[in-house]
Amino acid sequence: MSTPGNGGSSAALTTVVITGVGVLVPGADSPESLLAGPPAGAPAIDPAALVGKKGLRFKDRATQLAYCLAQAALRDTGLLGTDGLAVPGESVGVVASSNFGNLDTVARALDTIRSQTVSATSPMDLPNASSNVVASSTAIRFGLRGPNLMVCNGATSGLDALHWGATMITSGRADRVLVIGVEPDNEVVRRLLGDGRTGVDGGAAVVLERHAAARDRSARVRAVYRGYAMTRDVRSCVASLAARGAANTAPARWHAPAGDLPDDLLPGVPRDGFGPGLGEASGALGVLQAAAATGWFDGGGSGSVYAVATAGPAGSASGVALLAPTGSHG
Repeated sequence: MSTPGNGGSSAALTTVVITGVGVLVPGADSPESLLAGPPAGAPAIDPAALVGKKGLRFKDRATQLAYCLAQAALRDTGLLGTDGLAVPGESVGVVASSNFGNLDTVARALDTIRSQTVSATSPMDLPNASSNVVASSTAIRFGLRGPNLMVCNGATSGLDALHWGATMITSGRADRVLVIGVEPDNEVVRRLLGDGRTGVDGGAAVVLERHAAARDRSARVRAVYRGYAMTRDVRSCVASLAARGAANTAPARWHAPAGDLPDDLLPGVPRDGFGPGLGEASGALGVLQAAAATGWFDGGGSGSVYAVATAGPAGSASGVALLAPTGSHG
């Protein structure tokens, strides 16, 4: 696949790569430690210790965690230094994925309105009740003035966010997009999940970038984004990834969705997971999968990795294929 110069408008000729990764969940702060499986009972993350206290007050937990992830990923790829962004802000978009996000803020506001009146709600809470607060707040904090989008459509949300980030690049809307997958853990989330389950209380972020733009600033390519599919089930999702040229052979590994899967589906291909210590990843899952795949490539892995998530045993599936940064993509 060839790559046009800066500003190329043909999606078919635009290669999208991952140049930065940030991981932050209790017990894991790198793609490598994420791959190893976060331990249960690890200490909670302290956003103030990572990004400073300024600007955190009145922000919900998901937004605070997103700040940490954004800083880590932008610094990892060299886009963020002590003087701020190293590229024009309008060249960087943001796509955030979170299903639980500011659920605690919304629940608190509704409880107040129900028990008292709307006049009793906090003026600090209401702006944070917006459904896109994670994406917009992150963009404002880091001066990312490109397209801004929030995705919150269930278990496939993180992979769908990667797709929309890549689409922004291939359509010429941005040279690079920060994709964040983040979920909080709090009383409201635990009540919603039930059965004693907890939220992941963290997530991952990756920087998708036009290959030509990455090459111009001598950025290290960590992985190559090679394909996306949304289908009616896991089997057709995997077939669609292969049919679209996501890989010439079977993937080297795949991050398979939870639950029982047919034995004849990608036989012999190792199925990766994060273990029970991670918690309910939900909207952060797909971005965590991409970050883990990048960590595998960093460790010398080759070939392709599939990441697949489903909306339940009989639900629709989304998938993304990533390639190791070899040959012309490196």
